[in-house]
Amino acid sequence: MKKLALTVICTLCFGFAQAQYDNWAVGFKLGEPTGINIRKYFNNINAFDVTIGTYGGIIANDRDYRRGKYKNTGLSVQAHYLWHTPLFNSEAVHVYYGLGAQFNSRNYYPDNKQNLPSPGDKERPISLGASALGGFEYFIPDNRISVFLEGGLYSELLPRPFYLSPNISGGVRFNL
Repeated sequence: MKKLALTVICTLCFGFAQAQYDNWAVGFKLGEPTGINIRKYFNNINAFDVTIGTYGGIIANDRDYRRGKYKNTGLSVQAHYLWHTPLFNSEAVHVYYGLGAQFNSRNYYPDNKQNLPSPGDKERPISLGASALGGFEYFIPDNRISVFLEGGLYSELLPRPFYLSPNISGGVRFNL
């Protein structure tokens, strides 16, 4: 069911993104999180950025969480409202930063069930938290492709308040 929902969301987002020109970007990012990235530019200052993909595969694959451990990757949806500006008055390099939210769903293995092999020994909590992001983006001259490197911090609010996890990723965007 989750794969079907993710496929429908991606299809709708890509279809909607193709209806606009010169103010949308679609790409792929690798890191924390890894996934499809969609960005809507509103003007020369603001943008809205959404990433749908996996979380916990690189930095936080085997991490203490509540009274147990995360031991694998899970679904992640991340959304940020961004401010961006040219760096050193260069139209090719931009710096951006913003605030947003992140939703995650990962397998969690409580301490009292970690050594048991059956599939029922895990929990799949839904987590929600605040996220801050900053990065650099290089727009290749005379091309619609840009590359970026970004980092940030995720602070979970539910179900474990103040659980912190770093987010760092790089990727490529095609500017429509």
